Amino acid sequence: MADRQEIINLENLAFEMRKKLLDLCVQYEGSVHIGGDLSMTDLLIGLFHHGMNIDPNDIRMPERDRFILSKGHGAVCMYIAMCLRGFFDYDELVKTYGKLDSAFGMHPCRVRLPALECSSGSLGHGLPMAVGMAFAAKAKKQKHRVFCMVGDGESCEGSIWEAAISARSRELGNLIVIIDRNKQMMCSHTEEVTVLDPYADKWRAFGFNVEEIDGHNMEEIIDTLDNLPGSDFDRPTAIVANTIKGKGVDFMERNIGWHAGSLNQTDYEKAINSINKIYGREAK
Repeated sequence: MADRQEIINLENLAFEMRKKLLDLCVQYEGSVHIGGDLSMTDLLIGLFHHGMNIDPNDIRMPERDRFILSKGHGAVCMYIAMCLRGFFDYDELVKTYGKLDSAFGMHPCRVRLPALECSSGSLGHGLPMAVGMAFAAKAKKQKHRVFCMVGDGESCEGSIWEAAISARSRELGNLIVIIDRNKQMMCSHTEEVTVLDPYADKWRAFGFNVEEIDGHNMEEIIDTLDNLPGSDFDRPTAIVANTIKGKGVDFMERNIGWHAGSLNQTDYEKAINSINKIYGREAK
């Protein structure tokens, strides 16, 4: 059972992260993938601030856990989670995000940002890379885990399922796939275009150890991460995290129009008020 005080601390970080996401969105002149960023927030706080063995002061620590953001358009969410952990300076992120030669591109680039494990953004490619990393670690008898965040819409890509077959065939118990199951794609809800349900059963059919959780319940997230099988387990794990796109901002939740967008000052204030209400905070 997760420590209650730590859960509260992590929930506070998730609140802070949502505010920073909105802050960047209102300052940046272009569109930000804010809907999917908000659906991943609690999961990435749980990972970067509890679940993964990482050290911002030693980004190449050999025994570190690896993280691959397969849904690379959620880069801002990852950047802020890492800022809050001490990897980067948030003010530098806001100042340079999306600009030419910035370390903080709209999609992650390891050339510009060495703390990343790989560049990503072309959907369907992240999980195959994660499988390769996990296989290499197993061959070298290394004990770290490889975590990969996948979007449910992204799992329409055949390369996701090819990678899943390989992961089970090679008994990669050191591979943890986390699926942001917000049931939305860029222009539609998933089940309107491609029927994915019964979704968790598909991962079970591919031989994965499967956990289904509420991706916004921090206690469930932490309990699941704390109780993962050891890296020497004979099956990879898929965590199907049921989430809400735009979580925390009432006019964004489940709204297709907020897959990506920018905020004017009026919408920003409405969004901040919505998040304050959700978390029981007074507006500041």
